Amino acid sequence: MTKRLTEVARKAGVSEATVSRVLNGRGGVSEATRTAVLTALDVLGYERPTKLRGERARLVGLVLPELQNPIFPALAEVVTGSLAQRGFTPALCARTIGGVPESGYVEMLLDHQVSGVIFAGGSYALADASHEHYRRLTDRGLPVVLVNAGVEELGFPRVSTDDAVAVEQAYGHLRSLGHERIGMVLGPADHVPSRRKLDAMVRAAGWGEDRSLVERSSFSMEGARVAATKLIERGATGIVCASDVLALGTIRAARRLGCAVPADVSVVGFDDSAFMTCTDPPLTTVRQPIETMGQAAVDLLVTQIDGAGVLHDELLFEPELVVRGSTAPAPRR
Repeated sequence: MTKRLTEVARKAGVSEATVSRVLNGRGGVSEATRTAVLTALDVLGYERPTKLRGERARLVGLVLPELQNPIFPALAEVVTGSLAQRGFTPALCARTIGGVPESGYVEMLLDHQVSGVIFAGGSYALADASHEHYRRLTDRGLPVVLVNAGVEELGFPRVSTDDAVAVEQAYGHLRSLGHERIGMVLGPADHVPSRRKLDAMVRAAGWGEDRSLVERSSFSMEGARVAATKLIERGATGIVCASDVLALGTIRAARRLGCAVPADVSVVGFDDSAFMTCTDPPLTTVRQPIETMGQAAVDLLVTQIDGAGVLHDELLFEPELVVRGSTAPAPRR
């Protein structure tokens, strides 16, 4: 008990006596201090006293699929900073191979009486995945916001990059450079943002039933290398990728086949994550407006927490094509 008081006091920046008064429900403590103590208790993983469990902490979960893709740490920086400015304590939950699954993080966040949760790139984006843990959040009436496209039936507010516009920009850029055989490296078949990108390409390129210029991959460089190798061997001179990581794998595939980028194969990524100006060549990509989207996600969540109604529609944000060194005029055959 003494150890717990000491740790909570240090975390909240108050005395142990103040922590004791809060935990025992005594007066003489300001609401701000009381909130700070309860949040510290939650963050440190200590169970609240029974009489205090009915109240939600000013703790907000941010659940990410992983941190290896630089776009997710960038989003986390925006979201956690915005939450802190509003008096909330962010709890970062990043999945790892063999680690805690998304459903496990949901249980942990519910146990800690969080005020709300922001998800990015979770199971909601996979049509064939289990979505039961999201329904638990709905049953609890917990405020939730999803970042980027997901399955329709969950009913949560969504903040998304307009995938159709992203593909139109990438495809239009490659066509302006004279490319006619333009392929795509996308995520899994049930990945909703990848489905949207494919639908947009079908419209832009006027494709019929032939999907020979489309390959699927896990969101890894090695998976992309295998997928892109097939496209290049089928004659693709321009390739649009569903992420920067996939684009880097595509560049690797081209080089292993003895092709130069961009002289033989042009590559366009998606995200404009950190260090894409430092790759060889610097990557042409479609930039997600992460700063604006992260702020919008926090705005939507806090509005729900405050009890105001929000439209459960999808907010679409327009991306921006950033032309660098990985695209060039189509090679002459």
